[in-house]
Amino acid sequence: MNNNLNQVIFIMGVSGCGKSTIGKLLSEKLNIPFFDGDDFHPQSNIDKMSSGMPLNDEDRYGWLVALNQLANKQLKNNSCIIVCSALKKSYREILSTDIQNQVKWVHLAGSFNQIFERLNNRANHFMSSDLLQSQFDTLESPKEALEINIGLKPEDIVERITKELHMKSEFGLFGLGVMGKSLSRNLAQKGFKISMFNREEKGTEEDVAINFKKAHKELESAQAFSNIEAFVNSLQTPRKIMLMVNAGKITDMVIEDLIPFLSAGDVLIDGGNSNYLQTKQRYNYLNTKNIHFIGVGVSGGEQGALKGPSIMPGGNKETYNLIKTYLESIAAKDANNLPCCTYVGEEGSGHFVKMVHNGIEYVEMQLLAEVYTILKNMGKNPDDIATILESWKPKADSYLLGITIDVLRKKDADDWLVNKIVDKAGNKGTGNWTTIATAELGAPSTLIASALFARYTSFYKEERLQASNNFNIKPSSFSLDIDDVLKAYQFARIINHYQGIKLISEAGKAYKWTLNLSEIARIWTNGCIIKSDFMVELISVLKEDDNILEHKTIINQVKLLKPSINKVVSQCIISELAIPCLSESVNFLNGYATANSSANIIQAQRDYFGAHTYQRTDDATGKFHHTNWQQN
Repeated sequence: MNNNLNQVIFIMGVSGCGKSTIGKLLSEKLNIPFFDGDDFHPQSNIDKMSSGMPLNDEDRYGWLVALNQLANKQLKNNSCIIVCSALKKSYREILSTDIQNQVKWVHLAGSFNQIFERLNNRANHFMSSDLLQSQFDTLESPKEALEINIGLKPEDIVERITKELHMKSEFGLFGLGVMGKSLSRNLAQKGFKISMFNREEKGTEEDVAINFKKAHKELESAQAFSNIEAFVNSLQTPRKIMLMVNAGKITDMVIEDLIPFLSAGDVLIDGGNSNYLQTKQRYNYLNTKNIHFIGVGVSGGEQGALKGPSIMPGGNKETYNLIKTYLESIAAKDANNLPCCTYVGEEGSGHFVKMVHNGIEYVEMQLLAEVYTILKNMGKNPDDIATILESWKPKADSYLLGITIDVLRKKDADDWLVNKIVDKAGNKGTGNWTTIATAELGAPSTLIASALFARYTSFYKEERLQASNNFNIKPSSFSLDIDDVLKAYQFARIINHYQGIKLISEAGKAYKWTLNLSEIARIWTNGCIIKSDFMVELISVLKEDDNILEHKTIINQVKLLKPSINKVVSQCIISELAIPCLSESVNFLNGYATANSSANIIQAQRDYFGAHTYQRTDDATGKFHHTNWQQN
């Protein structure tokens, strides 16, 4: 038996709403155990309520913990039903401790007058009607619950609960591309009942969802659809639907297709690589329709999505709490077994952080390509280079280092496969967006721009071939100490991470997002493309300094590595070998660490032709000056 498939149904509401009656009827219908939370009150609580005094939080705490322990115990063998008032959000959090993904909430709701009349007609119960107002005052209506009006007949209430919770899915996946399929399987493996949708296109895409369900045993209880209305209606309310479709206009089209079938309080989750500004626009648009929207960055590729990705959600914090159980359950786990998923911040911050993740990724890939270029120019074949990179793992291990080793070792017939791949690197737009964002925010993420433009340059293959003939640039061979190449690589990676994290920090200030940089680093330690040992190190660094280049440990590392990056870059330039990101990393630090730069010339030029003014070093007031620069 998969214990994760068992569920506890908490039936909640103020006293007198009919929790016990409905709980017993539902228990009989579903043939699962029923427990009345009132039976677990200590005598002190019963005495207090019988004397006409309402319970306080301290009175309730032990009772709530006892019910949570009961639920945990029952779930090991079976599903169960527990009735409990659970009036406050904090109470529900105690009740669902450690079992969040197995808890279902049913809120029996009614008016004060309805329930007041019921209580007056009820005998042999310690809750008197004069305490009812205190319960209504305490009630914090849950967003995560199935809410049912008590005006319905008991059998109709039970029928609706059964239909909503027992028959309907709790989470929907819209779009079964590579990532959508992997996330669907991941959710199903964690015990969630899901619905999956994929469009139909006669002759090209037919029965995609149905065939996918048939192909994987873990999807046996999943529901598969090609009709949007049926898909939406298959989900429990409030509905939670994750969109795994192409970013841009396709996402907007899908949202418009879904809206007619959604209800107030439903949640749409954009799990694609959407632009963070568009995420903010969608958030505001759907808010006018009382539909919640969360922008979620997902990293890890196909295998990461299946086995545990890094997940970066942004939006309203309360809305995130409605879906956190699902996202945190499927996320990768860090070294402390915590999910590599955290609430990032407001609006489009989740997609912004994922965008910068991809920008850092661009640089990390380019740096390894440049290391390959250097070692190849030193006469090493792909196997030799793979062996060298393997020896670097104790000092610079990362996911990208590992896959680069695999790439270099792959043979095709009598040659290495990498030698047969055309040297034109593609991109899907996130590097472009990151470069635009860094320009708009005025943050110097120069390495991300360099890595992006290196890809753009590579795409002009025919022009590069002609230029090779025109300029006769043929890099000369040279010899470098392998340890210097490693240190140069480590140096450039530090600068890359500084620039990426700095960009996130500047965005937080500009958009007034509350961001925890250390937490962002933590969720990047597993499940994502840029996971590395260095990222683990940055968790503690960022707890002390938002600017890693001001942290003593990093400063000492940079000082130690600087001579090697100087040596490697100098040799490559002299030998006419292109290393755009390695060279930019040292160039950036040289400029960043220059106390008195050449920017005074720039500002003088600006004042000359545009009267933009300047400040003087001999004027402590900070006043701005203008000069007539033309000689008389």
